[in-house]
Amino acid sequence: MEDLPLSASPSSPNGREARPPAVVIEGLVKRFHKTEVLRGVDLTVDFGQVVCLIGPSGSGKTTLLRCINHLERPDAGRVFVAGELMGYRPRGRRYYELSDTQIARQRKAMVFQRFNLFPHRTVLENLIEAPMHVGGKSKAEAVARGRELLARVGLAGRENSWPEELSGGQQQRVAIARALAMDPAVMLFDEPTSALDPELVGEVLAVMRDLAAQGMTMIVVTHEIAFARDVADRVVFMDNGVIVEQGEAATVIERPQNERTQTFLRSFR
Repeated sequence: MEDLPLSASPSSPNGREARPPAVVIEGLVKRFHKTEVLRGVDLTVDFGQVVCLIGPSGSGKTTLLRCINHLERPDAGRVFVAGELMGYRPRGRRYYELSDTQIARQRKAMVFQRFNLFPHRTVLENLIEAPMHVGGKSKAEAVARGRELLARVGLAGRENSWPEELSGGQQQRVAIARALAMDPAVMLFDEPTSALDPELVGEVLAVMRDLAAQGMTMIVVTHEIAFARDVADRVVFMDNGVIVEQGEAATVIERPQNERTQTFLRSFR
C-alpha cells in the first residue's frame, strides 16, 4: 500500500485531454541498501520513438529499464506506460501494488541479455505460454500468432526446436518474438547483444532495425554505438544515476556537449 499522488496520471501541458506519451518517468529514485542507483530521473518517450540509453557500467541504465517494467520497485517517483501507472492501482484514497500477473498484463515487454527462454519447452511453447496464461488467448490464437512472429524474426520452421538446439542469436530472436507475442506498447531491450558472439550480433540488430522501421516504440540499453546513431531517434547518456545529456542521436554521439559524455564516447573511436 503506497501513498502515491492521487492524480495518478502523467502531467500534461494546459490540462488538455490527449493521447499520452508511450512512457513518462517522473522523479524516479531507486536505492539498493544505502546506494542511490537512480537519483531523480525524468524521461518522456513518445510513441514510435527509439531511445537508446548509453553510459558506463553502473550508471543506472538497466535499473531504469527494470523500474519501467516494475521488476524493481521504485523508492520514489512514478512510471507510466501508455498512460497507465505501472505497478499500482487506486483503491479509495490509497494505491495498492498489483500482483505479478496483473503487472505482466501491462503494456510493456522486456528482452534480456541472457534470453531467459524456458529450456524444457520448445520454441513455439515458449511463445504461447504468456499469451495463453496471462493474456487469455486461446491456444489456436496463440499458436497462429507465435508462428507469425517466428517468421517475422526469420525463424519460420523452428517451432519444434529446443532452445539448446539454437545459436545464441537465434535464441535472442526467439526472445524478441516472445516479447512481441504480448502485443506491447513499448519494448525494453537490456543490452540484447552483449551475450552473443560477434558474428551473431548482426542478426539480432537486423530484427531490431526492422522493428524500429515498423514504428515499434523501443527503449534500448546498448553499447552498440553505431546502432544507436543509425536507428535511435534520441540518445540518452547516463552516469552515476542521472541523465547527463540527451538529444538527437547523431548530435549526442558525434558532437556531445558534456565532458563526461565526450570521455565515454572517445573509448569507442
